[in-house]
Amino acid sequence: MTALRHRMTQDLQLRGYADCTVEAYVRAVAALAQCYDTSPDQLSEAQVRQYLVHLSTGRKVARRTHTIALCGLKFFYEQTLGRAWTVLDVARPKREKKLPVVLSRGEVWRILDAVRIDVYRVCLTTIYACGLRLMEGAQLQGPDVDGARTLLHLRAAKGGTDRYVPLPDDALALLRDHWRTHRNPRWLFPALPAGARVHAPAAPAAASINRSSLQSAFHRGLLQSGVHKRAHVHTLRHSYATHLLEAGVALPLIQEALGHTSLRTTAIYTHLTRELRDAALEPINGLMQRP
Repeated sequence: MTALRHRMTQDLQLRGYADCTVEAYVRAVAALAQCYDTSPDQLSEAQVRQYLVHLSTGRKVARRTHTIALCGLKFFYEQTLGRAWTVLDVARPKREKKLPVVLSRGEVWRILDAVRIDVYRVCLTTIYACGLRLMEGAQLQGPDVDGARTLLHLRAAKGGTDRYVPLPDDALALLRDHWRTHRNPRWLFPALPAGARVHAPAAPAAASINRSSLQSAFHRGLLQSGVHKRAHVHTLRHSYATHLLEAGVALPLIQEALGHTSLRTTAIYTHLTRELRDAALEPINGLMQRP
């Protein structure tokens, strides 16, 4: 690791950024340096501007990719190097208004049942049952489970605020049964040894399962299930919110469970619920009836 990369990494860590964000931002700056084959602190504002134009018009990267690159470069030049460049404030990609993919309850269980390795299936089931983000599920620890109150305690990561989410009784039983298979002193979902499909009882594991392994397990389950939707692990969280809304749970309660700071973010799920659309059909049809 170069001194400059090490300094940026420390700056991000000091400001409390999540590990995955640190990795993404550092990678964005490394891509810029690789493009010019020059240390990024030697580049001019004009060169950074041209690189951002290249991302949006040359490579036509997705909005999310462009946003991560911009945020990483903005942090590096403004925070690590102390340069206030105008281009970093104006190069905002246009906001997309896309609705997320949502699975039906049947599709969710078809995918989960197709995940063959226990640790991944139980983790993905917990992510759906509690509406978790991927790493919130992967890094759950034993003390995070409040069995007496049937709650999960989620440590501050994205958004910077701890929260509790309801834990269904069946999910609690599933977690307890799974923990008994490995009895890891820290992780609910410890990383598997290389090539293994199950944990040896009481086998040490320094880390939890990682992001890429969980994503791969979900993708294999999706292919095996025969569900033809462009779903990914985060789709389970979207489906959780939509299914609760369809069941009549109030939007502010769903907002609290998801950890959204704004109700506007949660309100997107009102566009996805079949029950709400069906309830509007009769009044809509009535518009064509003459009084």
